Parts: sequence; C-alpha cells; structure tokens
Amino acid sequence: MNIVPNWRRVVALSLSFWMQIAGLGVLIWPELKYAFTGEDSDPVFFWWLGVLLLLAGIAGRLYEQSESKLREWLRIAGLVAILFLLAVLLATTVRAAPATEQETLDIAVPFVLKKEGVRLVAYLDIVGEPTICGGLTTAAGIKVYIGMPPMTMAQCLDLMRKKVAEYRRGLHRYFKATTIEMRLPATRDTAYTSLAYNVGVGTAGKSTAVRRLNDGQVAAGCDAITWFNKAGRRVIRGLFERRKDEKALCLMGL
Repeated sequence: MNIVPNWRRVVALSLSFWMQIAGLGVLIWPELKYAFTGEDSDPVFFWWLGVLLLLAGIAGRLYEQSESKLREWLRIAGLVAILFLLAVLLATTVRAAPATEQETLDIAVPFVLKKEGVRLVAYLDIVGEPTICGGLTTAAGIKVYIGMPPMTMAQCLDLMRKKVAEYRRGLHRYFKATTIEMRLPATRDTAYTSLAYNVGVGTAGKSTAVRRLNDGQVAAGCDAITWFNKAGRRVIRGLFERRKDEKALCLMGL
C-alpha cells in the first residue's frame, strides 16, 4: 500500500476544511431545529462553539501556508483563542442555572407587598371584597371577613410566600423547559410572577409577554408586560408605575 508523500499536509488541510463546514453547521442548526420542531436551543453555547470551529479551521489553513516563525505565532494565538472561548462557554454554562423558588420569593414577596400595599386589618377592596395583608381574600384557608382578628406582619409574610409561590408555579406551566432553564433569573421570574399575581395566572400565561419569552425574545417579552396598565380602557397611574418597575426587573442582567 502506497502512502501519499505529503499525507500530513493533506490531512491537516482536510481537517481545517471540515472544521469550517462544522462551524457553519453548528451556527445554522438551532435555527433549523426551531423551524421544524418549535424547540429553542441555547443560542450562546451554539454560537461560541460555531465560532470556535470556524477559527480553528481558518487557523489551520493559515498555519499550513505560513513560514516557521509565523506558524509559532499562529500556534500561540490559536491556543489563547481556544482558552478564551472555553472560559466563555464555562461562564455561560454557570450563568444558565435557573432560579430556585426561594431565590425568586426572596425578591417577589417584598416586591408584590410593596405594590399591593400591606394592611393587617381586614378591609373592603375596590370591588367590595373583604381583603387583608397584600390583597389576600383567604387566610390560612379561611375566607377573610370584616372584623376578623388583626394579622401580625410575620403571619402576613408567611401567607404571602405561600400565595406568591402558588402563582409562580401556576405560571411556570406556561413556560417552555428552555425558558425556565435559560431565561428566568430570579428578577425576571419575579416580574412575571408579579404580573400573574395582579392579572391572574391564565391571563398572564396566555399573554404576548409569555409567548415572546418562550420564543427567545426576552426584551420584547419584558416590554409586553407594560401592556397591562389599563382598567376600563383607561391607563391607571398605579398600574403604569407597577408595570414600569416589573419591566425594569425583567430586563436586569439582559
């Protein structure tokens, strides 16, 4: 069997060519997957992997066509680029960890209480419903009534954590797995949970804000939260301010 005299160069050139093809494939794959299945992929991971493969292919081509000194510089530059990209991939993997319920509630409960207002004595809300604490109409399984014993702040906070957690879990049923894993840090989770607490899980879950977030349009989804600022076809100042603060929370870290 005869071996090609310059087989090392042939192999190196072939590898650099196929690395460039693989790089393009990796960049195109998430779009094809979404087009055919509707499932989103981690855009950051695939983008950096594609760039890494393309750079490796280009460097291989230059390396084979350069003088010895230039080859040494290309070897060093390639190593630095690979280390840099690996560090970026590691950082994005760590950052992708979804928020826990406790992390979200630590932000969401004070936020919702601030927006709803805290009253430890039962009162009639705007529609005449007996209410207490942060807009609760039931407390510990008992329907709130005018004249019931006042609530302590500790009791109010405990009930609010349970109630806000219920809304969060209900809303999460409308999110894709990718959304929960990659697009819901505690601050954004708080913004959407606060919206659900205010307008209802079903209304929030079927909203454009949720649909856009599921489609990977994070900023556009945060903007759509602000659409819920009216009552009776009229913009309400309190709702306008609440939605503005929810949007700011939603955009944090974007």
